[in-house]
Amino acid sequence: MNAVTTTSAGRMAALARAELTLLGRSRSALVGAVFVPLVLPFSVRSAAERMNLEDIGLTVGLVVLPASIGFALLFAVYATLIGVFVGRREQLVLKRLRTGEPRDAEILAGAALPAVVLGLAQCLLLAGACGAVLDVPAPRAVHLVAAGLVAGLVLCVLLAAVTAGFTRTTESAQVTSLPLLLVSMVGSGLLVPPELLPNRLAAVCELLPLTPVITLVRGGWTGDLSTVDALRAVAVALAWLGLGVFAVRRWFRWEPRR
Repeated sequence: MNAVTTTSAGRMAALARAELTLLGRSRSALVGAVFVPLVLPFSVRSAAERMNLEDIGLTVGLVVLPASIGFALLFAVYATLIGVFVGRREQLVLKRLRTGEPRDAEILAGAALPAVVLGLAQCLLLAGACGAVLDVPAPRAVHLVAAGLVAGLVLCVLLAAVTAGFTRTTESAQVTSLPLLLVSMVGSGLLVPPELLPNRLAAVCELLPLTPVITLVRGGWTGDLSTVDALRAVAVALAWLGLGVFAVRRWFRWEPRR
């Protein structure tokens, strides 16, 4: 083995290459990771065109664009990685890797890297498509968009690892992923902007994992997000990231469930 692959970056790159090969061989994983996030924004557009968006200062494009990014994070990263983590665990891949040089964080990061890169590429592609088709201008606060994307990518990896700990088989991953998918789509602003929800319900939805991500992305594009609201969104995102790290250490399983 050469010296490059003995470094942390080299070990994660080797794991990522292997995982990318396996991902390319799974048709069901590719459909869920590639095509679903590209199709769902069309349904959001048709729904947004029937909403009264002028009163809340939004346009159809400013509803569809953050939703598109949210779908990419949920399906290309979160849902895909549950199957990845569970499949490698049940195949004893994770157990064997832990007996070698890679550390636990390197194993998870290397396995997650292809899905993260795919999710990021889809976010950029969908943002560009929304800008061209729906006449969405360039973001006014790029730093907020970047913060939202980074938080969303890392959080989806952590949530996928936590969910995998409670998932017995790769087939059941389609079921265990549903609660977060449905709650996020309904309550985090993907299908309906929070401004159109009742005040009490909107206040609860602000605490959902994906809500601060969508808030930062949308606020970065509109430039209307106040400093207080931005800091609140960042605080909620950091809280979820901290909980995610704790939950992965506590509940992630490295050996097959019996």
